[in-house]
Amino acid sequence: MTDIMLVLSCLSHEIDPTTLRRLVRLAEAMLSMTGRVTMRGLSRWSERGGSYRTLQRWFHSQLDWAHLHWLVVSSHLIGEQSEWLLAGDEVVVTKSGKQTHGLARFFSSLAGKTVPGLCFLSISLISVSRRCSYPLRLEAIEKASVVGCPKAAKVRTAGGKKGRPKGSRNRNRREVDLSPYLQFVQGIIRQVLVRVSTRIKLRYFVFDGAFGHNGALQMVRRCDLELISKLRHNAALYLPYEGPYSGRGPRRKYGTKRHYRQLPAAYLKASSVQGEIHTAIYQLSVWHKKFPDLLNVVIVLKTNQRTGAQAHVVLFSSDLELDGQVLLDYYQLRFQIEFNFRDAKQYWGLEDFMVVKQTPVYNSANLAMLMINLSQILIKPLRENCPAFSVNDLKALYRGRKYVLDALKLLPQMPAPIIIDQVIEQAANRGRINQPLKVAEDELIWRR
Repeated sequence: MTDIMLVLSCLSHEIDPTTLRRLVRLAEAMLSMTGRVTMRGLSRWSERGGSYRTLQRWFHSQLDWAHLHWLVVSSHLIGEQSEWLLAGDEVVVTKSGKQTHGLARFFSSLAGKTVPGLCFLSISLISVSRRCSYPLRLEAIEKASVVGCPKAAKVRTAGGKKGRPKGSRNRNRREVDLSPYLQFVQGIIRQVLVRVSTRIKLRYFVFDGAFGHNGALQMVRRCDLELISKLRHNAALYLPYEGPYSGRGPRRKYGTKRHYRQLPAAYLKASSVQGEIHTAIYQLSVWHKKFPDLLNVVIVLKTNQRTGAQAHVVLFSSDLELDGQVLLDYYQLRFQIEFNFRDAKQYWGLEDFMVVKQTPVYNSANLAMLMINLSQILIKPLRENCPAFSVNDLKALYRGRKYVLDALKLLPQMPAPIIIDQVIEQAANRGRINQPLKVAEDELIWRR
């Protein structure tokens, strides 16, 4: 079993020994505990040196979490992988009361409505070959400072004319003024790029449909990255005009408007049938009147062959040379961040913490994301004998270890270390869902 202290020893140059020792106590408690991950629960499952007041002091300490996340990822998870994506997404944590720092109403996709709670922006590294996401940065979104003031409604004076004011000029759509939210995201992306540029080279930034507009595209390009995102399902797309020049005025830019349900076969890149669903993937370079440059668009059209019902998704990238299948695969990899959010809420206390002040809230949320990276480090060697090894199995392993050690402390004399390891392995297997290959084979032979 991998020692947590050895894994987190890479942080010894950034935090003092006392803080590091308390962090190890917290990690061991979170790996072995059951129930909600609150400060009281952590203190009950922590061993000596993890009292409630000690943990309370730790949660009030100032930590550079951006650097700590990168040290853990760069020391244990980078490896020899060469193809990486930078991805972002938001997560909403529901909270009640009125005292929690940053509390506001945010839209929750799980609830399908706005809910009172906290919202965090997560920036992660995604390994294309491993198909895993490693959190690098988690920052709280404070609605009062990030969301800009609403624009004042335009008032038409009596006798005013409709349309464009006389003398107004076209605006350069590459030099857009970024909203406060986009400036906030841009600052975080640039800080992450400065930190990771010494180890890996990033080219693409992946975000969901919230970045499917020109402002987000220009913001990402100012960070020297290419954007991969999703457009609205009814976005008006036009092919480049290839007809003759009329002889006067500017050359025509927009050609025919594309209808998603009537795409020419020349743009078809792949098709497949699974059950009654026929999936067709189209790729084309088109204009959008809100964007200054051509877009590399991939349209996934699904048709129910029995009923004839159709649905489509419009993905795009600012890189015109990116292959359609690769673009689709990169956007699908973005969903790995959702698995991080699920694990952080289900196992590591992102939904459970009850602190209300700014520093403890920030530390609690980032501790949950650190546990995601730590759990992937601990699971990696264990999957050699059990490919389906999960977080539930990892917690069962450490819980069994804790039970065995607590029981052995009652003996007058401690047995040999090899016997302790065997007892721990047997106790951990009782609570695991996915058994090691040898245990599964022995159980199959016994049943026969």
